[in-house]
Amino acid sequence: MIINNDHFQQLAIMATSSNHQSHTSTSRSSDSGEPPSTAAAAAASPVDNKWASRLLNECARAISDKDSTKIHQLLWMLNELASPYGDCDQKLASYFLQSLFCKATGSGRRCYKTLTCVAEKSHSFDSARKLILKFQEVSPWTTFGHVASNGAILEALDGETKLHIIDISNTFCTQWPTLLESLATRNDETPRLKLTVVVTASIVGSVMKEIGQRMEKFARLMGVPFEFNVVSGLNHFTKEGLGVQDDEAIAVNCIGALRRVEVEERVALIQFFQSLKPKAVTIVEEEADFTSTRYDFVKCFEECLRFYTLYFEMLEESFAPTSNERLMLERECSRSIVKVLACDDDDDENENNENGSNGEEGWCERRERGSQWCERMKDASFSPVGFSDDVVDDVKALLKRYKAGWSVMVPKSGGGDDDDDDKNNQIPQSSGVYLTWKDEPVAWASVWKP
Repeated sequence: MIINNDHFQQLAIMATSSNHQSHTSTSRSSDSGEPPSTAAAAAASPVDNKWASRLLNECARAISDKDSTKIHQLLWMLNELASPYGDCDQKLASYFLQSLFCKATGSGRRCYKTLTCVAEKSHSFDSARKLILKFQEVSPWTTFGHVASNGAILEALDGETKLHIIDISNTFCTQWPTLLESLATRNDETPRLKLTVVVTASIVGSVMKEIGQRMEKFARLMGVPFEFNVVSGLNHFTKEGLGVQDDEAIAVNCIGALRRVEVEERVALIQFFQSLKPKAVTIVEEEADFTSTRYDFVKCFEECLRFYTLYFEMLEESFAPTSNERLMLERECSRSIVKVLACDDDDDENENNENGSNGEEGWCERRERGSQWCERMKDASFSPVGFSDDVVDDVKALLKRYKAGWSVMVPKSGGGDDDDDDKNNQIPQSSGVYLTWKDEPVAWASVWKP
């Protein structure tokens, strides 16, 4: 433990209160009789719009340097300024303060389990459905991957009569109604579709029964022969367990799920995809790197803060200030931030091995950039398939439904046409297409074949 017991007790009180405070901290300072420091007052100045980033990075460096005096000073200062109900900087300060406190006190695993337990108890199908649909209504963050993947899968499986999609994602099957509609309107015979959903989060698993019933009902309405199966977790992943048949045309769909696989196990999983001989493997991941820097706390913290700053700013512009859905999405980030920054990977792996955990607490949160996933896929003898012009056009048409600031970019080596070649220098040379927000890549989609 970096900080002493007295500091721990003081900061424990701070951490407990940090996520329940109101919009500003100035009133608390005056009520307590303890004047805010000069540095805190300067940080709160409206002229300085990036005070949270500066203070948070400084605190991360202090933790890395094991400077207990500076850690205590900066955590107190951040606690005075942070609020989950304030502006974007106050929200970032609030959620990253929690992870910094956990890192400094070695309480990350306990905090993560508590956050997960609370989230699972308050989770229901109706609340999850409402949240997802509202998010998809105001932002293409998730629908971008749905449209790109569906287009690629439909093209890869065109003409096949028995389709089997292995869905490794946490999208609550919101991707599939539009694909079912497309299958129902095919010119040739309507194919039979088997959908096997691999649940990689216990929160998703708790509502899969109701989701499956709704999917089956919708498939009957569309006139598509349909079979729905659920597989829990990626442990003991086998062809038999997935119900793969020799006469099926296979597509593997991975949306936001590969980052939840332990880094050391990703090669084996991709090689397993190869053994299925799929017609297509679609991958959609958020554009961030929490993997190559995982043993350098400061660099990993900086990348994590960069990514979530973009995400929180996007939410701020997409939702109304008083939106409950926005607050729920922000709170969901708290678990990921604590997991990445305050839970030791080696301890995670040891505990999973000892307990055989397949729950939410056992999953990784190590994102990788599109260029890194490309290297992994190519090393496993997969070849990239450029998105067709039709699919790219569908994605661009999708973005027109949302507020200005969104665009799709295709790397020069990724296939398809790109109207923004002058901005390609911001995109790594890789396959696939990127979703950008204000010219910053935030998500990546790609399609591969053996």
